[in-house]
Amino acid sequence: MNYKIFGKKSGLRVSELVLGTGNFGTRWGHGATPEESKKVFDAYVAAGGNFIDTADGYQVGESEELLAGFIADKRDDLVLASKFSMGGSTLLTTGNSRKTMIRAVEASLKRLKTDRLDLYWAHLDDQHTPLEELVRGFDDLVRDGKILYAGLSNYPAWKIANASLLADLRGWSPIVGIQIEYNLIERTPDRELLPMAQSLGLGVAFWSPLAGGTLTGKYRTPSADKDNRQVAWGGLLVKGESSNRETLILDTLADIASTHQAKMLHVALAWLRQRHQPKELSTVTILGPRNVAQLQDNLDSLQVTLSDEEISRLNEVSAISLGSPHEIIKESQKLIYGDGFGRVLS
Repeated sequence: MNYKIFGKKSGLRVSELVLGTGNFGTRWGHGATPEESKKVFDAYVAAGGNFIDTADGYQVGESEELLAGFIADKRDDLVLASKFSMGGSTLLTTGNSRKTMIRAVEASLKRLKTDRLDLYWAHLDDQHTPLEELVRGFDDLVRDGKILYAGLSNYPAWKIANASLLADLRGWSPIVGIQIEYNLIERTPDRELLPMAQSLGLGVAFWSPLAGGTLTGKYRTPSADKDNRQVAWGGLLVKGESSNRETLILDTLADIASTHQAKMLHVALAWLRQRHQPKELSTVTILGPRNVAQLQDNLDSLQVTLSDEEISRLNEVSAISLGSPHEIIKESQKLIYGDGFGRVLS
């Protein structure tokens, strides 16, 4: 396991693979029993992992409750992150208002049996709460010692940039990172989110790195019985093989995996690890194993190192159009400076 500083606005030393605990518990009707969850947690820590990601809504609070017992004797050696926004069930217990934030953080701390969260995420943009209220709320929680760092999950780039600027200009605790869906199939963050994070020095955590299991190849064989994840989440998480692009991505993964005598998921995770290497961008990948076997499969990806040619192949088959104005800018650069200008600068 390798470690890195999570972005340029924090000193957090985190493992490159994060343990996502959405499967810790069974209150959603699917997930892992307490016993299996403990085995997954112990195996992750034994492998050198130190970054735990949960949320108040995961398994209707059961994820946090289980983690309380798991982390008790290791608290100072772990980076513990949780989220709020969707953990309630009524009008005034959901969203990102200061009222919801305070209620949610107190409830999470109680379930986790800890006095602080190392990182607290707003789980998603509720599209109503003013950014000033949200960022100032984070600052108050930092000053109170209830959280140490704050981040934004599932927010559009323009709002993240505004929130980051607000915090910096007003001397509030900074927004240190973002959490986004990113994988070989879902590459739209290439347009705005990743360049923004690189420019602002934000750490980036990738969720759904295997596109809900699609990049393992397990859904390529038609089955009359859908698994629990397909039933529960459908196209929201399980991207599926619905076009020639996905087919080409999966075929390329399978071909490269055979070269390495590895699994498709190993190559998909290795691509994420190697895809963004610039010093200006610090990324980690959130795993969501349901059992120890799945966790070990994910950890085995650390043994796979892709060649530049293999990374280029995967980049090419998974590439998306950057859209306007990015494509216009790209083409105009050729007209103004010529095709060789980028090579001169590099």
